Amino acid sequence: MEVFWSMPERNIPPVMHRHPCPAWLHGLVAGMTGYKERSGMAAVQREPASLVVPMVISFRDAFTIALEPGPSDGDRHADFVAGLTSGPVRIGSTGNAECIQIDFTPLGALRFFGLPLSEIAAQLVPVDALLGPVGRALRDDLGATDDWPGRFALVERFLQGRFLHAPSALTEGAWTLMMRAHASLRVEQLAAELGVSRKHLSRRFQHEIGLRPKTVARILRFRRSLTTIRAAGGSTDLADIAAAGGYADQAHMTREFQALGGGTPRSLIHF
Repeated sequence: MEVFWSMPERNIPPVMHRHPCPAWLHGLVAGMTGYKERSGMAAVQREPASLVVPMVISFRDAFTIALEPGPSDGDRHADFVAGLTSGPVRIGSTGNAECIQIDFTPLGALRFFGLPLSEIAAQLVPVDALLGPVGRALRDDLGATDDWPGRFALVERFLQGRFLHAPSALTEGAWTLMMRAHASLRVEQLAAELGVSRKHLSRRFQHEIGLRPKTVARILRFRRSLTTIRAAGGSTDLADIAAAGGYADQAHMTREFQALGGGTPRSLIHF
């Protein structure tokens, strides 16, 4: 879980346990993370737009989550699946959270949940609503396991044999081309490469993935530029990074960072 912290009064940082995914999950799951905090003080996190579909299962206090921008303080969620969104998400915690997060790729989420991701786009859906009794059983088993290696092993066993639903060849082909091109392909080029009209591609892609191809390209460009900025640190030349990232200029990049990440490029360097 990538987070931007408003620090609590008692500075006890959260602990993350990142689990390397086995080779058979390549292209299906981008990562697994165990997360634990014991500050006992309320805090606020912000997670920027990304191209993963996280499933979160909590063992202690629930989170308060709201999409940004918006006036809502959010609703409380303990076990949920988050559909793709084109903006940052605000996450509130009591300081006593503990959870495991499985980050599905969009194609992996399609195969695993067996429904078009447009049905959960910009939403947080209870795990039970998507998985039913097997989801509740997984939560109970994870909660009864005290160590993170054991929890991750449970998740791996649970995932085996459950990626049963194939996306359309058009959506899978478009997604594969976009990942290879790193957002440099325009939607017109993508449609031509796949032998369909732009309108047909956009409609089918959005139905299955939950976002339009153009929006996915924006997020890809944002994430790539954010990685470059963080690697460069204080010596970052934002104008050069904007040009290399395909932005019209530095001001254009800053607007995109505000919209997708909730902050300016420099404000996100050290998080």
